[in-house]
Amino acid sequence: MKKVVTLLLFVTGTFASFADNSNGSKPNVLFIAIDDLRPELGCYGDTVAKTPHIDRLASEGTLFQRAYCQVAVCGASRASMMTGILPTKTRFVDYLARADVDTPHATTIAQAFKESGYTTLAHGKIFHKSDDTADRSWSEKPRGTGLSHKVSYDPATTETKSERGSGLFYESVDVPDEAYTDGLVAARTIEDLRRFKESGKPFFIGCGFIRPHLPFYAPKKYWDLYDADDIPLAAFRERPKHAPESLRGSNEFKTYELGDYDLESDAFHLKMRHGYLAATSYVDKLVGDVLNELEALGLAENTIVVIWGDHGWHLGEYDFWGKHNTMHLATRIPLIVKAPGKPQGVSTDALISSVDLFPTLCALAGIDVPASVQGKSFAAVLSDPEAAINEVVYTRYRNADAIVTERYNYSLYENGEEMLYDLQIDPGETVNRVGNPEYKSILSRLRESLKEQIAFAESASI
Repeated sequence: MKKVVTLLLFVTGTFASFADNSNGSKPNVLFIAIDDLRPELGCYGDTVAKTPHIDRLASEGTLFQRAYCQVAVCGASRASMMTGILPTKTRFVDYLARADVDTPHATTIAQAFKESGYTTLAHGKIFHKSDDTADRSWSEKPRGTGLSHKVSYDPATTETKSERGSGLFYESVDVPDEAYTDGLVAARTIEDLRRFKESGKPFFIGCGFIRPHLPFYAPKKYWDLYDADDIPLAAFRERPKHAPESLRGSNEFKTYELGDYDLESDAFHLKMRHGYLAATSYVDKLVGDVLNELEALGLAENTIVVIWGDHGWHLGEYDFWGKHNTMHLATRIPLIVKAPGKPQGVSTDALISSVDLFPTLCALAGIDVPASVQGKSFAAVLSDPEAAINEVVYTRYRNADAIVTERYNYSLYENGEEMLYDLQIDPGETVNRVGNPEYKSILSRLRESLKEQIAFAESASI
């Protein structure tokens, strides 16, 4: 039975559908995408991360404990989510994946809302590249902030950039929130909320924050929220036992200047984790700014709010930094949905895929779902957190296909190597069970299930 956790002692007084809104208006949508954000949040039970604003939204909506991306890399994950179409070996493959290239005739979420009378706008990182499907997805051309996500203010960072294009992997400087691009994304989102308050037109706004993606640049005040002595290191830093050679971590972090750190040292692990937490708290504050303005303008009661992470991130576990595989830490994502008229402060263990967001938002807004969409609506879960939507979720990365069930995470590599983790007894995925005879029949079932998922992904009508 799925676990249900009540985060507040009350629920909303009404469970009316959106069609029953007192003013008869269409629900707005505020879609907040956060790059590289794993469920390292207070509302997910983390006792170190300081994320009061995201936590507050969780107390007002539904928190999904078992939500997963389809590909653990930015471009592919976002293109899959925005089209509701699953990835394959040749579709949505890497960070450069584009919906307008891989699925040129598919309708995007924003396009579906635009064609239903909504004004659709994007700020920051929604697609990996802002011009991806821009003409058909957005009512106005996405505007850049004029700042690179690697803009820096520390002379040491600037000096290293002359030697290595990416500069240092962290920065802690006493600058205002708007000194970095995410601060400007929040400010422009707030400007548009005020504009829509005046016009009264229904909107779909994509607000995409780049942090906590590397480099870990955040104003010093967010670094100061944490005492380094209180930051725990990864509980397990060795490769999983019996892991296949094909399992690899990401080398993205090595494109940054890493200073004089020994990459195996506790000091390096601590600096990386401190930087990730600071960047997360920075984005949390910006989320709070946007949500506070939404409420102050009187728009919150008729706005669906989504917080979605494009994939997870390893923070030293298995001595990995980043995403780029099919391990649980790379594919499990934070997902919070607040919808008018739905219960508040609820947590659900329902298995959810990123591609399920498209049909869910359509269902909540009364919009027809395009035939190309392969996801399933989880609107029912917002009313009943024990509702079952998926028995398995499908995910992949380059040479590996994988499925996650209520209990297992199974991966098959192109060379025939396999991984099987029993999440019930080994949630940290420290032992690959493929060679264990006790799992022989389970492996057989999972292999067949994965074949079905691959076939379904390849059957997309695009």
